[in-house]
Parts: sequence; structure tokens; C-alpha cells
Amino acid sequence: MCFLKKSDISHQFSPHTRHGEAILHITPYNTSQIKSSSPFSLLASPPHLTSPHSRRYIITRLPSSQESVQSERRVTSSPPPPPPPRLRCNRSRVRVFVVGAAAMAILSALGTEVFIPVAAAVGVAFAVAQWLLVARVKVNPAHAAAAAASGGSKNGGYGDYLIEEEEGLNDHNVVVKCHEIQTAISEGATSFLFTEYQYVGIFMSIFAVVIFLFLGSVEGFSTKSQPCTYSKDKYCKPALFNALFSTASFLLGAITSLVSGYLGMKIATFANARTTLEARKGVGKAFIIAFRSGAVMGFLLASSGLVVLYIAINVFKLYYGDDWEGLFESITGYGLGGSSMALFGRVGGGIYTKAADVGADLVGKVERNIPEDDPRNPAVIADNVGDNVGDIAGMGSDLFGSYAESSCAALVVASISSFGINHDFTGMCYPLLVSSVGIIVCLITTLFATDFFEIKAVKEIEPALKKQLIISTALMTVGIAIISWLALPAKFTIFNFGAQKEVTNWGLFFCVAIGLWAGLIIGFVTEYYTSNAYSPVQDVADSCRTGAATNVIFGLALGYKSVIIPIFAIAVSIYVSFSIAAMYGIAVAALGMLSTIATGLAIDAYGPISDNAGGIAEMAGMSHRIRERTDALDAAGNTTAAIGKGFAIGSAALVSLALFGAFVSRAGVKVVDVLSPKVFIGLIVGAMLPYWFSAMTMKSVGSAALKMVEEVRRQFNSIPGLMEGTGKPDYATCVKISTDASIKEMIPPGALVMLTPLIVGTLFGVETLSGVLAGALVSGVQIAISASNTGGAWDNAKKYIEAGASEHARTLGPKGSDCHKAAVIGDTIGDPLKDTSGPSLNILIKLMAVESLVFAPFFATHGGLLFKWF
Repeated sequence: MCFLKKSDISHQFSPHTRHGEAILHITPYNTSQIKSSSPFSLLASPPHLTSPHSRRYIITRLPSSQESVQSERRVTSSPPPPPPPRLRCNRSRVRVFVVGAAAMAILSALGTEVFIPVAAAVGVAFAVAQWLLVARVKVNPAHAAAAAASGGSKNGGYGDYLIEEEEGLNDHNVVVKCHEIQTAISEGATSFLFTEYQYVGIFMSIFAVVIFLFLGSVEGFSTKSQPCTYSKDKYCKPALFNALFSTASFLLGAITSLVSGYLGMKIATFANARTTLEARKGVGKAFIIAFRSGAVMGFLLASSGLVVLYIAINVFKLYYGDDWEGLFESITGYGLGGSSMALFGRVGGGIYTKAADVGADLVGKVERNIPEDDPRNPAVIADNVGDNVGDIAGMGSDLFGSYAESSCAALVVASISSFGINHDFTGMCYPLLVSSVGIIVCLITTLFATDFFEIKAVKEIEPALKKQLIISTALMTVGIAIISWLALPAKFTIFNFGAQKEVTNWGLFFCVAIGLWAGLIIGFVTEYYTSNAYSPVQDVADSCRTGAATNVIFGLALGYKSVIIPIFAIAVSIYVSFSIAAMYGIAVAALGMLSTIATGLAIDAYGPISDNAGGIAEMAGMSHRIRERTDALDAAGNTTAAIGKGFAIGSAALVSLALFGAFVSRAGVKVVDVLSPKVFIGLIVGAMLPYWFSAMTMKSVGSAALKMVEEVRRQFNSIPGLMEGTGKPDYATCVKISTDASIKEMIPPGALVMLTPLIVGTLFGVETLSGVLAGALVSGVQIAISASNTGGAWDNAKKYIEAGASEHARTLGPKGSDCHKAAVIGDTIGDPLKDTSGPSLNILIKLMAVESLVFAPFFATHGGLLFKWF
């Protein structure tokens, strides 16, 4: 008889045992009888199990002080082994673990299966409704005339001088011109994306084959079931089929990412001219059209990303059955596909738009002293096309990739925690439920900007956008609390590097909430450093008094300083989340930061749409007041775009760390020791990669911009009457220069990111690769924040001078002054920082991490060839 003390029993709760019951694991199994003192008394002999390491018991609490023990025999395909000889029990060798004693979640599996697709359907329906409202503004001259005749010339009582009704509201020539320009921009953007997607499609096919071959070779393309990675006493699906399903999820994620970018571009080009036409009635009307259009993109992308992932999980489950470890490991390919396409979209689109933008600004504004988006500028169409393929399509793919990876990181960790072990479908789908609640919250938040409150003055634009962030964050906090209470058991366990950590549902709520509020802090800090309403940007503008050099110095200093608070916010989020729920806590904190992605995308897309609207107004020859209205919208859009990038970079840091933890666990790395030479060489090389990547992307923009500047100068010098407005510029040549340059130059940076994990993991092994991932994460986040905020500050310093809205700003202007030219030079330097290198870096750190996780089985089995050979 063996007597156990209370200290011999450690409680680890499981959501799949009934209230008042517990599963015990007892080691070793050769005890003949076990009896414990309070609180448990074991009266039955243990059953003989297939595992030599543990036995499981279900303990049912009786009214008395003792417990009756019912043995639970594991189901196996082979008969149980003969009973071992009865041996005396050594209490010091007996360990009892209580793996469960908690009630199930309130929300049933059926409720989860209904709520997620319904929330996605609501998001799609809301997007369609917003699109129909935008479509009421007609760019067809005949429809526009009918709308004007029915009373479309009322200004709604607006009083601000920027909101006075445009004289000649019923000028149909303006509508015709807007329609022609919109068509040219749309055709240019569509043509570029189709060209880009052809090249990306080739890469996608080749890399899909690489995934299948690498993962299939882990077990020699065997079709036999293999012991599970984290539960050696269980058998999981063959590696060959894991390779097949990982490849399928990669292709699914890649296609969804491409579709997200394409739909975003089509929505933006549909809305730009409509925003211009509505600006004739006032800045409030134009704001609503631009914001509704951004909401269409935001809700479509958030809903499609959610429903495609949910469908993929359910389809894959038909094959995997109870093998949730293999199921969610194969699902990580979805995040890899989304981010790999986002990388090419961001880099290719960024090179396109910034080559055209720099060429147009340097020659047009600085050399020829003509306004921005002047139709005489040969690069003006290419510039406006670039807004849609870079800032819209690239950004859409980027944020979709962030969402996909944060969801996959959380699902992978959950699959080897009590949710996955006990097949708790509602608990497993907690990340998807958070995203579903986010769609509902963002829907309510959007109504505050479009229906509940009306913009009546220019100064109300930026506060209205800030309120979107505050309202969505506050409402989402309540939504997270409700779904955490409904979908999670009171206590459960989370995988923590080989052990199981006990977590409560309110603890997990706090992890998501801290990520959500950290995102808001990052957003406000970004706004402070990039908005021309605050002193940092005004100081940058003031530095233009002494020329471009001091402008550059002030801008760089601002960018470096802007890193401090966001990094502290990210650090606190990491520490608190990990302390509560290990790597799963960090993954859901990242998901919390992205839970309001629909609102974030709406705000992000609003900026480029407003920018395009201003370009169309200038090219159509509309009044300067119309341009002032669109410039006011665009200035607020620049700030909100910087805020969106801050969210993306902050979430990328958390997602990358969660993926890094999952990779280390999957690859069998027990400790990442920075004092180990293998790890340290990876660490220092990984820290260098963001610099290498930034150098490649910035030089690509510079090379393409050089060709663009030369072409624009050539046309101004060789086309008779171009400056006088009697000659017509050759827009098509400039569009071709941007297209060819971006397609050619996006390949080397993309290859650097995609090949680095494969080469390092195969040749140097998982320890060195761990160092590379850690180094890239630490340095990449800093550079990305600094680059994005520096570029945003330079852009808004230029707009601050151009607007002349304050006495200080008027002393620096007007347009064409030396101060303004210095500001334009700073803006052109910042363009590749904020729209190419900076946003692409957050994809770099996420993509390398998720790629390493997908290929972890191969690296753990066959990696480190150089260290094996030498």
C-alpha cells in the first residue's frame, strides 16, 4: 500500500472532464495499490496501460471524504500487455497529475459553427451595402445630369470656407473628365496587377512544389502513420499527407491574398472620382464617400480571410479526424501563402508608386514649379496608379497576411494544449471567434463616422478618424470579455515549451485586451509624430528654413525618437501575455491588435482614395477650392496611414514571436542559448537582414525613379507646348517605366526573404535559424517603425507648408518657395521609407518566422548539413 501526500498531486485542468471529475496520470505503473491521504483516496488497483510511463484514472468525488476510482482504459488497436508483477510501491517514485476538473465552456460547438460564418456573412453584407451607397454617386454624365436636376446642388448648410458649394456644380464637362481619368487609372492599375500576378503565379507554383518535396521527404514519402510530435503514445497522419495539405493551404492563402489586393484596388478606383465629385458639395460629403469605400475593402477582406480559414479547417478535418496536431500544423501554410504574396505586393507596388511619385515631384514641383498632379506632368497617371497598386493592393495583402499568421500562430499552439488534446472545438476556435466579434464591433464603429455624426468642417476630419480607433477599441474590449466568458472554460492548460501551463479564461481575456490597447497606444504615438497638428512635424517643417539638409536631419531624428514608446508598449505586452498564457498569450495579443482590422483597413484605404481624388480634381481642371478639400482629406489620410502601419508593425512583432516559439517547440530546440556560437552567428546575421532588405528596396526605388526623372525631363524638353498646356504628355511611357522597374526589382528582395530560412535551416540547422529569426525580429521592428514615421512626418511637413493653415505655416510658404522645395525634397526621400521599405519589413519578420515553422519538420530531421559534415 502506498500513501501519497497532498504535495504529490499537482492540478492541471482539462475542459473535457465533467465538473467534479479529474484525470490522473500516475508514474510508474508498477504500483499494485495506491492510497492517498486528503484530498484524494485511491482504492482500486491501476489498470494496465499501453504506455510504460503513465496511467490514467477518472476520479469521481463522492459525498464522503474518499474518492472512488474508475479506471479508464485507452483504446488501442492491439490487445493490452500482460499485467506486470505486483511490486511494492516507492512513494518517492510516484507522481500524480490532475489533468482536469473544470466545467465546459458555455458556448457549444454548434454555436461556434454557426456564429463564425454568420459574422463573416454579416461583414460581407455590410460591405455590399456600403458599396451600393457609394455607387449612388454617378460618374456617367447622363446620370450625373439627372442627379443634379433632382436637387443635387444643395450644400446641406455647411459654413466653412472649404465647404462652400462649388460654382458650376452642374458642369458636365467636369464629370466627363473625371470619368476619363478614373478609367485611365483603373486600367493602368489592373494592367499592372495582372502582369505582377503572372510572375507571382510562377513563384507560387514553384514554391508549392518545394513545400511538398521538403515536407514529404521528412519520413521518406511514407504513407504510414507516425508517432505524434508532442504525444509519442499517439499516432498521427503520415508526413506525406501533411506535406500535401500544407501545400494546399499555402496555395489557398496565396490566392486569397491576391484576391484581397485585387478587390481593394478595384474598390479604390471605383471610389476615387466619386470622392472628387462629392467634394463639390463639401468636404463632409467627400469624407463619407472615401470612408465608405475604405469600409467596403475592410469588411470584405476581414470577412473573406475569416471564412476561408474556417472552411479550410473544417475541410481538412474530414481527413485528419482527431489528429488536430497535424491538422493545425498543416493550416500554417495558409499564413505562409498570405504573407509571401503580401511581400511581393508590398515591394512591387511600393517600387511602382514611389518611382512615379519621386519622378513627378522632383521634376514637376522642384524643377518646373507646377502643382502636384498637374495634367502637364507626364508621370501624373503613373503616380495615381501607384497609389492603388501600392498603398491599396499591397496594403490589403499585407494586413490579410498579418491576420492569417496571427490566427495560425494561435491555432498551432492551441492544438497542442488542452483545447487540442481534448478536442474542444469551441476553445480551439477562440482566435476565430475574436475575429468574428471584431467584425460586428467594426460595423457598429463605422456607423459613427458615416451615419451618427456628420463632418462639417475640415478640422473635424482627423478627430473623426481618431474616434474610430477609440470607439472600436473600447467596444472590442467588451466584446472580448463576452466571448472569453462564453467560449472558454474557467480553467484550461496551454502548452509551454514541453509543459502545460494552467490558465483562466479571464487571464486570456487580459492577453487579448493588452494587445488591443497596446495597438491603440502605438497608433496614438504614431499620430503624434506624423500629424502636422503637433509640434514634431511642425519642427520638421520649420527646419526647412535653412534648406533640405536640416529637414533631413530633423526628420531622421524624429523617426528614431518615435520608436521608443511603441517598443515599450510591445515589450510590456510580450511580458504580461507570456506570463499569463505563454506563447499562446502572445499570439492572441497579436490577434487582439488586429481584431479591429476592418476599421483599420477602412482608415488605411481612405487615405489613398482621398489622394487619388485630389489628383483627379487637379487633372480635371476643377476649382482650387475642390483641391483644398481633397488635400484636407489627404493630410488626415497620411496620418491614419501611418497609424495603420504602426498597427501592422506592432502586430508583426507579436506574431513573429509567437511563430518563433511554435517553431522552437516543433523543431525540438529546448533552449535558445545566445552564448552558443551556432545561435550567436544566426543572431548577428538575422539582425543584418532588415538592413540588407531595406538597401535593396530603396535602391530599387532610386533606380526606377532615376529613369522616371529622365523620361519626364525629356518630355518637357522635347514635346512642343507641353508647359503651355497645348501639348499632350506621353503618360503611357511613364506607366511602362514604373511597371517594368517594379516587376524586375521586386524579385531580389523577395528571394532574399524566402530563401534565407531554407538555406540557413538546411545548411546550419535549427539552432542557427533560431538566432536568425530572433535577430531579424529585434532589428526589423525598430527600423520599420522609424522608417514609416520618418517618411510620414516629411510628407505632412510638406503638406503643412502647402496648406498654410496657420500663421507659422504661412511664413514658410507659399508653394514654390525655397522652404517648400526643401520640404518636397524631404518628402521624396521619405517616400520609399514609408511606402516601400518600412511596410515591407514587417512582412519580412513575419514571413521568415512562419516559413521556418512550416519547414520545421524538415529542418529538425535533415537540417544542419554543414555541422554534420564538418
